[in-house]
Amino acid sequence: MKLMFASDLHGSLFWTKALRAAWEREKPGKLILLGDLLYHGPRNDLPRDYDPKGVTALLSEMKEELLCVRGNCEAEVDQMVLPFPVMADYMVLWLGDRMAFVTHGHLYNEDRLPMLKRGDLLIHGHTHVPVIRPHKEEGYTYLNPGSASLPKEGNPHSYMVYEDGRFSIRDLEDGKEFLGGTADV
Repeated sequence: MKLMFASDLHGSLFWTKALRAAWEREKPGKLILLGDLLYHGPRNDLPRDYDPKGVTALLSEMKEELLCVRGNCEAEVDQMVLPFPVMADYMVLWLGDRMAFVTHGHLYNEDRLPMLKRGDLLIHGHTHVPVIRPHKEEGYTYLNPGSASLPKEGNPHSYMVYEDGRFSIRDLEDGKEFLGGTADV
């Protein structure tokens, strides 16, 4: 099984088109979007080619390929224009024999952990910083694909892939792994 994760599009048509190109290149079973799809939010500058209507149209074309959770910038009006569910606070995936708790990161995160047991995965966006970090003492692994449109801390625009029991964080422009890139699960 191959899955692709991306977060924090923030209404950028340019970077949503780049994400679609990466999706076409990667050919995952599903693209899991971790929220903040259409609106840039009051703390962020406008992303490149800010066009929430264009992002809505492009994502709507991919609706059968998407699983989504709600970000802190999603509102009920966003659900009115999108033909796929975007208002769930989290989803749970089973990857092999490990549970992945998937959320945006504003409600559940490393400071406010959901109920996790040893070996579980916490996957969220929100910080705009890509991370793969095992927590040996707590026994879970934290993963964050970074941001497709507004990366922080000098990171590239990015997404994450899960395939054959491994995660890798990749540069959205060329698909190359970075930051060491993988964590075996």
